[in-house]
Amino acid sequence: MRLAVLLSGNGQTLQAIIEAQKCGHLHAEIACVISDRSDAYGLVRAQQANIATAVIARAQFDNKVDFEQALIDTLTSAGVELVVLAGFMRVLSPHFISHFAGRILNIHPSLLPKFKGLNTHQRAIDAGEQEHGTSVHFVDESLDGGAVILQAKVPIFPEDSLADVEQRVKQQEQHIYPLVISWFAQGRLVFSPPYAVLDGNVLGASGYASD
Repeated sequence: MRLAVLLSGNGQTLQAIIEAQKCGHLHAEIACVISDRSDAYGLVRAQQANIATAVIARAQFDNKVDFEQALIDTLTSAGVELVVLAGFMRVLSPHFISHFAGRILNIHPSLLPKFKGLNTHQRAIDAGEQEHGTSVHFVDESLDGGAVILQAKVPIFPEDSLADVEQRVKQQEQHIYPLVISWFAQGRLVFSPPYAVLDGNVLGASGYASD
């Protein structure tokens, strides 16, 4: 299965996906990496792994429709079957999502449905949460919505800084995202709206292994 990774930043999660591909654990090929920022270090990571890259910046286009059409055209020409969002800081429109319906994954740094949107780690700390984490989910037309597939939980200790929590969550993201991608690539995981289905079993609101 050919997949594309869309990102806007450092690409730490991309690196984990690349390593899984190298080890044969991904069961998929990273066809291309696309960023909306030319200075995203994730592009360098991809180039070092001999993966095709492209920069499609919103500022290049008069409107969001044309921007997303350029994304669609690039993905289609690369034969992409799965779109993997890894820190892509753009809200995708219903048009884009419908074009790749059931074939877009995202990872969000919270235990959804808690803390949708931005600044999740600080919001969890401010709320006095003792547990935080990350969620891999299918993308639908709602913000950070779509069926949750897998979550990883981490503790928040009283003495933790924002950086402590962020690093703890990031480590878990790098474990669970390649795993979910491999499930999809092997045909074990499908999106049957509004549910994620793994090995023929409908997953609950917190995804697989929620306990």
